[in-house]
Amino acid sequence: MRHFDTGYFKKKITKRKFISKKRDITNRIIAWGLDKEYYDGKRINGYGGYKYDGRWKKFLPKIIKRYKLTKKSKVLDLGCKKGFFMKDLKDLVPGIKIYGIEDHEYAIKNAHPEVKKNIKYSEYYNLPFKNKEIDFIFAFNSIYTHNLRHTVNSLKEMQRVGKKNYVVVASYENEREKNAFLNWTVIGTTILSKKEWLKLFRFIGYKGDYYFSTARTLGLI
Repeated sequence: MRHFDTGYFKKKITKRKFISKKRDITNRIIAWGLDKEYYDGKRINGYGGYKYDGRWKKFLPKIIKRYKLTKKSKVLDLGCKKGFFMKDLKDLVPGIKIYGIEDHEYAIKNAHPEVKKNIKYSEYYNLPFKNKEIDFIFAFNSIYTHNLRHTVNSLKEMQRVGKKNYVVVASYENEREKNAFLNWTVIGTTILSKKEWLKLFRFIGYKGDYYFSTARTLGLI
């Protein structure tokens, strides 16, 4: 189990501080519809337009190298949204077997056409795969949107299904970071300190890699 930085969060995204000051409970209620308004509606309610831009191609070489991914590999994107990570990985490693899991329908219906058929509707904590069937599971800012029970069970499922795993979770080191993240997020639910996450990983036997998404990595403070 090791902390692994893909470099993704070094990419600067503007207006986050401004938006975090404006969001309130109404925006969170709207976002939890997990529909068009969350993905492709106003920025204050979610992504503000979740469109393909090929961004993962900048970071995937590092992931491909670390997890030794080849055309013979089976990869699962857990919480794949519209499948953009899947699309870019497919382009960089032709022939690779790539699957996606999502637990709400809007993203699947509006997924990238090149990978849409490879996305299944399923709960993250009940994966439709056999033990160690997947060579690498990628869970990017997805499982922490659930409550603690489901987050724990999702990690257990990753451990059961994946030979190698990587998860990005929401975290903080102090109250300032915690409050800044809470003001920013619209669907973040299980947000623990770094020490708590590490204790949780050890308690349930999670052995994969991880990354802590924080107010600092997001440029909120």
